[in-house]
Amino acid sequence: MNTKFTGVGVALVTPFTAKGEVDYDALDRLLRHTAEGGVDYYVVHGTTGESVTTTVAEKAEVLRFVRENNPHKLPIMYGLGGNNTPALLKKVKEMDLEGVDAILSVSPYYNLPTQEGLYQHYKAFSEASPVPVMLYNVPTRTARNLNAETTLRLAELPNIIGVKEASGNLVQCAEIASHKPQDFLLISGDDMLTIPIISLGGKGIISVLANALPTLFQTMTRNALKGDFDTARQALFALLELNPYIYEEGNPVGVKQALKCLGICENSVRLPLVPASSKLCEKIEATVQKLKAIA
Repeated sequence: MNTKFTGVGVALVTPFTAKGEVDYDALDRLLRHTAEGGVDYYVVHGTTGESVTTTVAEKAEVLRFVRENNPHKLPIMYGLGGNNTPALLKKVKEMDLEGVDAILSVSPYYNLPTQEGLYQHYKAFSEASPVPVMLYNVPTRTARNLNAETTLRLAELPNIIGVKEASGNLVQCAEIASHKPQDFLLISGDDMLTIPIISLGGKGIISVLANALPTLFQTMTRNALKGDFDTARQALFALLELNPYIYEEGNPVGVKQALKCLGICENSVRLPLVPASSKLCEKIEATVQKLKAIA
């Protein structure tokens, strides 16, 4: 099994200055904060990293910066997906993937392919990619579920190492867990479903909240992986109040506000997202202050 991507992966935000430029000082603080908090790997340019509104040049520079300012030399997973398969194959063949250990590739969105279309898309991408590929199923954003049968077909391909399951469907997760190859990774894509998915055989989480609260997230995940669900549950219960605020006005709006409360980065996001409202800021500030005492 690919143990590089077990435990807690943090879906890194891309910090911006008040003027909307990438804030590399804040990114350095974030890398150190999450590494010291015990995360196991970084995910760069996923949805939480606002990959849809960063330029090609910014993507390359952020990846370079993470690679060169990686305090614990953690593995790096890079977000790269799309709904134009030929263009995506061209992009992955031309990219400089030095220092990238795997690609997290979201299912095609908007054009609503069939399950066979999803299979052929991922098959072609996995054959073109020079590094291992993790599937990313998030039907709330793509409007198309990558079902268990298709995931299991893809799990047989040599360059596909796992799936980040953000469908919220625990029955589907159970179907994958019960039939997958032993070395195929089932990873939670929903912070609050980390424990249930681990209980089914999952190997960890790619987390949004771990940007702000890596220690608490690591406590929850490591204990669940050890089978100590009593301790893991207590960490989960501590996060219940904050979690809905993180997504109330969109991701990464909420988590950037939490990071601002911790002094790590500004709450700046790029349009069409806007910073958290004053009401949401108050709720996040109060909750983060309570969690700081136990994290």
